[in-house]
Amino acid sequence: MAYIQDLFGLDGKTAAVIGGGGVLAGAMATGLANAGADVAVLDLSEERAKERAASIEKFGVRSMGLKVDVTRKADIQSACDAMVKEWGKVDILINAPGINSGTPFFEITEEEWDKIMQVNLKGVFLASQIFGRQMVSQESGSIINISSASSGPPLSRVYTYAVSKAGLNNLTQNLAREWAPKNVRVNAIAPGFFPAEQNRKLLTKERTEAIFRHTPMARFGNPEELVGATIWLASEKASGFVTGALIWVDGGFSAMTI
Repeated sequence: MAYIQDLFGLDGKTAAVIGGGGVLAGAMATGLANAGADVAVLDLSEERAKERAASIEKFGVRSMGLKVDVTRKADIQSACDAMVKEWGKVDILINAPGINSGTPFFEITEEEWDKIMQVNLKGVFLASQIFGRQMVSQESGSIINISSASSGPPLSRVYTYAVSKAGLNNLTQNLAREWAPKNVRVNAIAPGFFPAEQNRKLLTKERTEAIFRHTPMARFGNPEELVGATIWLASEKASGFVTGALIWVDGGFSAMTI
């Protein structure tokens, strides 16, 4: 048991979880806290951020809930500054902002395209730039970007979302290569189908049946099933030689053909 705790325990580590007021990133925030990390929950909704932060204090860790609009560089910088001021460092960053849309391709407006790209891709770029600078100065850190099974091959109906996640994969590999000499690891988790706020309206009966036919495990994922991969990638002892990786947590979806 001591060996497992030493390998995967995050005592003394600090984590920022962007999107942590939501279902999936919220489960990740809770998992990191349960493993011993102090967690800052960053979310567009200050109420949800503070609620999640309060809920994880039961694990005996420090927490803070901060309102952050990932399209605003000043917001992200303020959150990073607050963590460094209170806790002295940032060890882990979970980049999980996300908005989706099922708009048919010819009906996608420039405004919708820009909004999704601003949140899903530019937001990760800005957060990586700000928190990454802090980690590079520390010469340690783990950034975990949340990609998607739609990032390639792309899924139907989520055109802009899929493009944004494909860009995130490329950004992940670029930063992994760039920052490896500074002991900063950058990886991505690609969830399959996990019902959450951003995709529930797209999960019609027909689409759900099609998803299950293409998923060997024939079910949706549970948010808690993302926690193990998150803790593994967060722990330098467990995954210290892992960077630039895309980890599929999708019930076999990406391995399925006919």
